[in-house]
Amino acid sequence: MADVFEKLVKDGGPLGQHMDRAHGYFAFPKLEGELGPRMTFRGKEMIVWSLNNYLGLVNHPEVRKADAEAAAQYGMGNPMGARMMSGNTQKHEELEKVISEFVGREDTMLLNFGYQGIMSCVDALVNRRDVIVYDAEAHACIVDGIRLHMGYSYAFKHNNVDDCEKQLQRAEKMAAKNGGGILLITEGVFGMDGEQGKLKEIVALKDKYEFRILIDDAHGFGYMGPNGAGADSAQNCTASIDLYFSTFVKSMGSIGAFISGPKNVISYLRYNTRSQIFAKSLPLLIVEGMLKRMEMVKTMPELREKLWNNVRLIQQGLQDRGFDIGHTNSPVTPIYMKGELPEATSMVMDLRENYHVFCSIVVYPVIPKGNIIYRIIPTASHSVEDINHTLQAFEETKKKLDAGVYKSAEIPDMAEAY
Repeated sequence: MADVFEKLVKDGGPLGQHMDRAHGYFAFPKLEGELGPRMTFRGKEMIVWSLNNYLGLVNHPEVRKADAEAAAQYGMGNPMGARMMSGNTQKHEELEKVISEFVGREDTMLLNFGYQGIMSCVDALVNRRDVIVYDAEAHACIVDGIRLHMGYSYAFKHNNVDDCEKQLQRAEKMAAKNGGGILLITEGVFGMDGEQGKLKEIVALKDKYEFRILIDDAHGFGYMGPNGAGADSAQNCTASIDLYFSTFVKSMGSIGAFISGPKNVISYLRYNTRSQIFAKSLPLLIVEGMLKRMEMVKTMPELREKLWNNVRLIQQGLQDRGFDIGHTNSPVTPIYMKGELPEATSMVMDLRENYHVFCSIVVYPVIPKGNIIYRIIPTASHSVEDINHTLQAFEETKKKLDAGVYKSAEIPDMAEAY
């Protein structure tokens, strides 16, 4: 009989295999100082492009004031207990009403966390007779929710409506055989490539197939659409999206999540979503802070305008310099390059150490070998100076990458270098 821990420490796993050299620099880096476009990394000021602080609310003075006052009034523990038992308050219900009106749904249920929240909602929505159809590049939280499902599931090629229809045809046959229904899950904005989900085209398939649709709009809530109500609002198909899920950790700069939809379905979820029934209620200081954030999102369109202006500046600047940013139609800005892991490592270090630009990077095994993706997240807090400096940094480091400069660079053990 083997030791259950033996397999865990043997090679560290797909990402953990690099932990000895990467920890603290490429993985688990420490960004210090006030959250915003400029922070400190290993003693150096960086222009930071890795925070999903789309509207710049994290450190907005009005938000900080509201959070501080709520913390002083309620503390961290109020209310105590799960909402079903002793943790429900008027403020929780008020926030749910505000969100429902904002996203154009009948009712809303607050969730403590986005990741566990959508997992548990998926688990509650389907049984073993039902079939799930989902985008192949859906976020890990959706994939893990589907893993809880004891019935069939079919993935369709990313944002491929034709393949989505093929999988719906398969699902229709299986659901009919089992006496179940079909739940289709996709995203409003995909956080890796920045593409909006093909929501309008997918919901049009309801004319031919019977299914319900749940969208995860974590990266779209707060700024997409005329009033910031999300990707479905931007695509003018809100009425056809059955369930709308998002988090407070992106545009809102807080923590927690919610799911909105028909009143009878949300009522069912309140009594059947295990991650909420058996967990402490969302603290009042977060609820109070979210009420302030929602007020600002509704009354301060200049936040969205500044965000989109910065998005246009950096995305157009990258394209003008010959960079491939894929098909993004959101603030999420991927920069696609060719290179192996050592080159990517050297380029990241050059950007951070010599140009003071900090952004996320994705390499193998997350994506195929020979590819590098840098992901830039412009926010309303970034300045034109931040953008111009970053464009110059990428232009210069790209020339080095293409010239092979990074192939022979010596890569130090960054876990021990600071």
